[in-house]
This record gives sequence, structure tokens and C-alpha cells, in this order.
Amino acid sequence: MSDVTTLVLLRHGETLLTPQRRLSGSGGSDPGLSPAGRHQARTVADALARRGDIEAVVTSPMRRCQETARAVTERLGLGVRVDRDLREADFGAWEGLTFAEVRERHPDDLNAWLASPEAPPSGGGETMQQVARRAGAVRDGLLARHAGATVLVVSHVGPLRTLLRLALQAPPHTLFRMEVAAASLSTVTYEGDGTATVRALNDTHHLD
Repeated sequence: MSDVTTLVLLRHGETLLTPQRRLSGSGGSDPGLSPAGRHQARTVADALARRGDIEAVVTSPMRRCQETARAVTERLGLGVRVDRDLREADFGAWEGLTFAEVRERHPDDLNAWLASPEAPPSGGGETMQQVARRAGAVRDGLLARHAGATVLVVSHVGPLRTLLRLALQAPPHTLFRMEVAAASLSTVTYEGDGTATVRALNDTHHLD
């Protein structure tokens, strides 16, 4: 068995809100995949089948992730485990809004949120520090449970950017300097001593 564990990070396919870049967190409407998103899920499933090394799949409980994960597991012949801690952040009163709309309606709260991982969205949403704690716990559990294996993690922008940021040991503000597109793949490897290396970020070539 290899002493390197690989997490392949897959963002769910598009919903109707994704092209509009509307915030869609765990406090919102929980939309499923759009027709475009279902096509993306099938396409990424084919790409992962060609890759050939996925040994386990874990997903957020939100509909768009479960539907994406189902397309992959049906293609690969694997089961899937749901982990509630992979859900998207709760964006409070910002759910369903674009960043431009948030800036217009809640400028001070948005500036505070962008400046500090301890600041919540308006209306009592979740801080990015809270997201980081649960994403880190998921990572630690996967490394213990699947040591030496390659695991597909199906989640959202917030948790996936956080896993990448933690792997890079980068400061919190770098969350907003990473693109993680719908149905994109990113890859992080972990040595036996926990040393992380980001091998790929926002790979979308399979969607071309």
C-alpha cells in the first residue's frame, strides 16, 4: 500500500443559480442539477472512469452534490458515503443573491466577511472559520479511514477552496483568489507525515 493518500476534489455540476453566480448555501433552497449540470456530471464521471484509480467516494448531503456523486458512482460501480460536514456554508440573508446585490444591500457586513474568517454573513450565517473547522475534520477522517487510497470528495466552492487553502497553508483571504468552477477537479496528495501537495487546481479540460 502506498503511504500517499490522494483526495480528488470535485465541485458539483451547475444548478440554475450557478451561471448567475448566486450564493447558494446550506441555508438556501438546495437546488438540484440543471440539464447542463447533469451533462457535466456524466462527463466528469467518464473522465474519472478513464482515470481509473478512484477507490471511494464521499459527498455533501446537498442535492446537487448527491446527484453529481450518483452519476460518478454509477459509472464507476462504487458506493458513496454522505458527510454532512461537506455541505456548503450557510450564507444567511445573502442566500440567493449575487455579490453585487450583497454589496448593495449589506456593504459593511460583506467587507467584514471578506476581511475576516470570523465574520458571519448578514442574518446569522456561518463564518468561514466554522467551514474550515469542519472541512479540516473531514480531511483528517478521510486520511485515517482511507490511508494510501485515492478518494473522490464531492462538495462545494467553500469547503473545496478551504481544503486547498489548508493544503497550501495559505492565509484565509486566499479563499477569494482561487477559481473552483462547476464540475472541476482539483487534487491534493498527503504524505504519511501529513505533508500536503496541491497537484491540480480547477481542471476543467474534460468539459471541453
